[in-house]
Amino acid sequence: MFRPMRRNKQALSPAQCEAVLARGSSGVLAVSGDDGYPYAVPLSYVYAGGRLYFHCAAAGHKLDAVRRCPKASFCVIDQDRVVPEEYTTYFRSVIVFGQVRELTDAAEKRAAVLQLSRKYVPNASDSAHSAEADRFWASLCMLELVPEQITGKQAKELAGAAGD
Repeated sequence: MFRPMRRNKQALSPAQCEAVLARGSSGVLAVSGDDGYPYAVPLSYVYAGGRLYFHCAAAGHKLDAVRRCPKASFCVIDQDRVVPEEYTTYFRSVIVFGQVRELTDAAEKRAAVLQLSRKYVPNASDSAHSAEADRFWASLCMLELVPEQITGKQAKELAGAAGD
């Protein structure tokens, strides 16, 4: 169903892909938008339990697109350093393909928003995270992307570099 990576010597291992997803702070969600046009939107996210979670407003283009067609991809760029003297970039990125669903169960929704909150405000107390979630609860929508394929790729110059 999914194409194999053409330059597979530059492929990241599953563990490296998970590390990129865990440390990333933003990515781009691509869905099928209005009138068949692709719609790609940058988002904050959290990767937890092998799934990606995003928050969104209770109405809008992204949510309409997901409700119409749940298939999506999400791209996280881990590194993108331009190396002009070599006419290249030293890049590392991960793409996740899967299906997005709106979390409607209150417990699932709360768990997801608290994980997102803890990622971006790590020094706050659990009660502060809960209070913030409560403040926006009525208008809060949480989305979950369940991966069907995760692939990562890096510049050949980074392949095998320490710390990956």
